[in-house]
Amino acid sequence: MNGESCGACGGDGRVSNSFGLTAKCPACGGTGRKGDTSSGMRDVTKTKPAHFHPTNKTPGAAPKPVFPSSFYGVKLANDVQASSLGDDVKTRIIREIIEYEGTHGTCTKTFQQKVRKQLRGK
Repeated sequence: MNGESCGACGGDGRVSNSFGLTAKCPACGGTGRKGDTSSGMRDVTKTKPAHFHPTNKTPGAAPKPVFPSSFYGVKLANDVQASSLGDDVKTRIIREIIEYEGTHGTCTKTFQQKVRKQLRGK
């Protein structure tokens, strides 16, 4: 530390504002003397390798379901599998059932009617 007085607080180690509040001087830390500036700027960046490579790896996304899980969804998917539609159409309809279950929780009667209408061939 240098023997010169701090330029921010004038050497008393306290600063005050227009409201009358006083606090410890941020420049000298309350000592009233100028800080040591021989080292120049203080680098506060995190340069340790641990900061670049977190140890807590996040798990991947949950696997997508390949078959419906609710009672009515399974029943509907089995009806789709038993139908005489093409494999790509069956796959598309089952994917619709799975996505509908994901947003609504279960297959509603209206959705079941819509799927059964597709099975009949419109």
